Amino acid sequence: MSLKIYIIAGEASGDLHAANLVRSLQSQRKDIICRGWGGDLMQEAGVEVVKHYRELAFMGFAEVMMNIGAILKNFKRCKQDILNFQPDIVLMVDYPGFNLRMAKWAKMNGFRTIHYISPTVWAWKESRVFTIKKYIDKLIAILPFEPDFYKKFDYEVDYFGNPLIDAIQAYRVKQIAKELFLQQNKLSDRPIIAVLPGSRKQEIKKKLPLMLEAVSDFKAYQVVIAGAPGLDQAFYEPFLSKDVTWVTGKTYDVLSHAEFAVVTSGTATLETALLKVPQVVCYKTSKLSYAIAKKLVRVKYISLVNLIMDQEVVRELIQDDCSPEKIRQTCLTIQRGGSERDNMLRAYEDLIGRLGQEAVSDKIAQSLLKTIEQWSKAQA
Repeated sequence: MSLKIYIIAGEASGDLHAANLVRSLQSQRKDIICRGWGGDLMQEAGVEVVKHYRELAFMGFAEVMMNIGAILKNFKRCKQDILNFQPDIVLMVDYPGFNLRMAKWAKMNGFRTIHYISPTVWAWKESRVFTIKKYIDKLIAILPFEPDFYKKFDYEVDYFGNPLIDAIQAYRVKQIAKELFLQQNKLSDRPIIAVLPGSRKQEIKKKLPLMLEAVSDFKAYQVVIAGAPGLDQAFYEPFLSKDVTWVTGKTYDVLSHAEFAVVTSGTATLETALLKVPQVVCYKTSKLSYAIAKKLVRVKYISLVNLIMDQEVVRELIQDDCSPEKIRQTCLTIQRGGSERDNMLRAYEDLIGRLGQEAVSDKIAQSLLKTIEQWSKAQA
């Protein structure tokens, strides 16, 4: 009998990790059928994607409230699709605002639940731990400090390393030479400043103009925007010029050939570090969302690099500090010859050492299949 898995990933990073995990699962078991919500990478991995994550891109407290009607419709549609599919497992990948609610519903309706990539309960909304304990049958963490956090609540989670290690290693195998990358994308031979403004339209519109203004004085460089999956050139066109180029579907290429990067907080900060590119991290949201977050969030840092290292390895420019002038000043310190560049690159080596397990997705897949087999035997 085939194994049916329903997957819910609501962001680009979740799409990446889910796709790699699906490939690992399929390499170990051939009769897996996957359906769910996600993106292009999941679809390429063989998942029947019924709703793309670009239609789910609501971020921040205020933005969620403004789109509550659409969000409620999404819950209803997802629940019905799960009922129609009747999966053996509901696999939720990150996206906790949506997925923890779906986990509760799925568990109450008799489905086994697995959550891949822990919600950031160690940063805020610690009470979610009790929801996780009650409604998540298996939780897989990807940050090294997370298992110890959950131990305080007598909840065991699996940790096999960070799957981005695998993604970066897979990229290195097929990485093209810089000359070919420049030629294919009609770029000049000037050094590159990589700009990663995020994956959601609203965050890009808010931050990209600030980022581009900040690097506009770096005349010896060319600026390359790493386009988000699902957003075409027409969306980026207002931001482009003779000195600003857009490249899509090649974020790792853009980063690996860049001198330094201006990056929106999120998974991209860790990817940039693993590719050993100096960076400045930017975060800006609505005043209301930021005011609420400031009261609730308990961690010292917002970037995964600094959180894992528990120190300021990369400069974080948050809200009012996320200004063109402060971004520009930080870029001066991380460009070639800058005062902070070498220190940052040395810290990256320590970071990689902390995450340095290989074949992470394969290990997770092996563990999941073993757990699913145990559940099946117990049910029989």
